[in-house]
Amino acid sequence: MGRTSRKKRSTLANRAIVASAALILGGGGLVAVNVYASAGEGSSGAPPERSWNAGRQMSTIDCPDAGIALPDVPDRARPEVDRELAAMDTQITDAYRQFADRREQIARDPNLAENAVLGPLKNKRAASLDRIGIAIERNAVERPQNLDGLAPCSLRADDGDGSGQGGEQGGEQGGEQGGEQGGDPGGAQNPGEEADQGQDGGQDEGADQGGGDQGGGDQGGGDDQGQQGNGPDASDFVDIQSVQPNVDRPRNRRGASRGTFSTDCGRNENGKFNPDNVIAAPGVSNGAHHMHDYIGNQATDAFSSDDDLAGGETTCRNQGDRSTYYWPVLRLQNGQDENDVDADGGGKDQNTGEIQTPSQVTLKFVGSPAGKVTAMPRFLRIITGDAKAFTNGDANANASWSCTGFENRQLKDKYPICPEGSQVVRSFAFQSCWDGRNTDSANHRTHVAFAQDDGRCPNGFRAIPQLVQRIVYDVPPGPGFAVDSFPEQLHKPVTDHGDFINVFDDRLMKKVVSCVNGGRKCR
Repeated sequence: MGRTSRKKRSTLANRAIVASAALILGGGGLVAVNVYASAGEGSSGAPPERSWNAGRQMSTIDCPDAGIALPDVPDRARPEVDRELAAMDTQITDAYRQFADRREQIARDPNLAENAVLGPLKNKRAASLDRIGIAIERNAVERPQNLDGLAPCSLRADDGDGSGQGGEQGGEQGGEQGGEQGGDPGGAQNPGEEADQGQDGGQDEGADQGGGDQGGGDQGGGDDQGQQGNGPDASDFVDIQSVQPNVDRPRNRRGASRGTFSTDCGRNENGKFNPDNVIAAPGVSNGAHHMHDYIGNQATDAFSSDDDLAGGETTCRNQGDRSTYYWPVLRLQNGQDENDVDADGGGKDQNTGEIQTPSQVTLKFVGSPAGKVTAMPRFLRIITGDAKAFTNGDANANASWSCTGFENRQLKDKYPICPEGSQVVRSFAFQSCWDGRNTDSANHRTHVAFAQDDGRCPNGFRAIPQLVQRIVYDVPPGPGFAVDSFPEQLHKPVTDHGDFINVFDDRLMKKVVSCVNGGRKCR
């Protein structure tokens, strides 16, 4: 898919940014309002003025995540279950669109939300959940309990804290990874760490530092273009200079694996995009409802088999690495349409604006602070972060945002406003423990795990080389950018996530393990 990637630093600074055209609960009904905020550079932005009375902002649809609730699904039932889960995502997308299209009517008649949107959505979800139960029972496994309880959805507020969960991120998942994994002798390897930066990087335990006190917005300009009311919100941005350093650097234990292996797979210069997710929604076109950047394996789409990936071409310089690396694209909200403005995953799913090619992508495999690592199995699949964290909560959130020159300050539920000359950085530290048996699991999570606070893997898991991704963007200073998301997730930074399928050949994987365990830096 061809596209443009214009970098104009002067177009977003010091101009009005239109925040979400939100639906506000107040005065006994839903009231549609527009919120305006001034977007300044550095620390000059001012807090957005909210223009409503006491009441909560009703701006999206919140549904229980059935995928997380189904950790045990028989292998033979998985294809059908995956299709139904993808169908449920589409049902939410369609309902959100109806909700957004009818917001003025809903403001006049609040019962319309239940009768025309939430009620029909509940019925569709109940039918899909019933088919999931039947598919599981068909394979001589007891039907999961309480499936019916996953059917109802509700309207929920974008309460302005960035995550929808009080803004307190960084403890359980990403915090465990912040500099704990093995790196250079004498120091921890952090997700954002680069030799030419001298910054600490890594996942944080203090994302609640990002207090949302800087002006920001969700549109590309005062002409109400860009996301058109779909987010992000002004409070989703914070001046990185107002954040206190929050990256810990735990010491490696004796016997830690301190080496690194780096693989260069480019920056998606060739523009490979699609809105599929072969891990979470295999066999389903537009299973993600947002566009992904792909580097590495060029055969990756919703229908790729392991054999397809093994035979696929790769953008990786080392041809022994045919792995798939992908993440949601980042777009400028500058009123410029991409050529996916009328396509699935693009404009049809409320993802608009100019896709940005990263200025730098670093892929590094690091060790364990508690001991040696073992080889990853070929075709191991790992999802880190949660694409639905805005409505699910932050238990699985695991992405960090920062700026070059400030990578000892990490945010999880805010986008950074970087000063002039500094670039936006997003980092992922993937799960570093494997159950020793499975390359995937029904919920795509339980076959891998994060290390514990002491750096050791949980019982039953073994340490593997940890993938650490660092993605840098040269975007204009100030707010005005966002990652793609499911429409109802409102482009919140806490929904950022990364996906990885290991397709290293055996010889190269042995080299990775040898380098990491031997304390060497290899490429």
